[in-house]
Amino acid sequence: MTGVLMAAALAPAVLLPTALLPTAAGAAPPPVRPGAVLSQAHTAGRVEATRDAARYSWPGVYFEGRFRGTGVGIALDDAAADYDVQVDGATVATLVTPGRTTYWVRDLAPGAHRVRLVKRSESPWAISEFGGFRAAPGGAILPGPPARHRQIEFIGDSYTAGYGNLSPTRDCTGDEVNRTTNADLSFGARTARQLNADYQINAFSGRGMVRNYNGGEPGTSYRTYYDRALLSVDGDVWRPGRWRPQLVVIGLGINDFSTAINPGEPWTPESLVAAYRAAYLEFLGKLRARYGPRTVIVVSATAVSGTTAFADTARQVVQERNAQGDELVRYWYYDSAGLDYGGCHWHPSLHDHEVIAERLEAYVATLPVRW
Repeated sequence: MTGVLMAAALAPAVLLPTALLPTAAGAAPPPVRPGAVLSQAHTAGRVEATRDAARYSWPGVYFEGRFRGTGVGIALDDAAADYDVQVDGATVATLVTPGRTTYWVRDLAPGAHRVRLVKRSESPWAISEFGGFRAAPGGAILPGPPARHRQIEFIGDSYTAGYGNLSPTRDCTGDEVNRTTNADLSFGARTARQLNADYQINAFSGRGMVRNYNGGEPGTSYRTYYDRALLSVDGDVWRPGRWRPQLVVIGLGINDFSTAINPGEPWTPESLVAAYRAAYLEFLGKLRARYGPRTVIVVSATAVSGTTAFADTARQVVQERNAQGDELVRYWYYDSAGLDYGGCHWHPSLHDHEVIAERLEAYVATLPVRW
């Protein structure tokens, strides 16, 4: 029940339903006007706008648009990640490492439609690009939908990312992990949709607050990457802009404490707990300074086999923050009751994400969130 450092995806493949076809040679759609991509598509994700595209790395990033006509094209440049395409609320296609192309959904009923593109999988080593929605002949791209008033940020590891949650077995290759991870069906995405909130899933498998899974990649941690939009670009800094979540849910600690400390690591059990506690308090201070005094910040913890260090230390962090006068930092623990951990490598399954989302939604209802 631990995070796993993700390996790079294998050779690209594409799943195409009958109604979804790449643009024919010689029939490429006209380029989108500079700056038009994000003016015609709503996203709450961490993206960086270029002259003619939006670039991003985190899982669960989504783009929502509206169009009139019988079809819509989706311009992408991504040979690493998988996507779902949804039209009028129904998934019509799954794109597996689609590469640089425009995909078309055709033969829709005439009229106005909604389209949503969502990045399912993790690809922290790569940069993804969305080039906008394209209208089919005779149709038009309409102004994008407005941002939702409610905003929730989910911060975490493989559990938050939905790692292997669609897998029918716990034994998975790296490629199978990529194909069966669906951040759009994670507990965070589910909770946000139930609350009609925009959301970010800022999750990175295998990363901890101070120590990564099994001591991997020493000298880095989740905090190394948190400020970035493009995870593989050293020094990249994402600008929050209008992103001011009323609720932040953090789930970091499984990877810090779930594996034994290896020879050569600079930790003892006691010093690891102390470092985790100090880093967490610093991270909470950073979030409070960024988002202001009204944001409710939830420090979550869950069961880890063989140890209570994660849950105990996370609770202590909240208690200390509360003692400092910040009463809007709260502690939430969800146990393993009712969970089957049937996803890849004993991660939460689709069923488990549904259960966790129900518990989280009930917990959020008790919080003084100022929606």
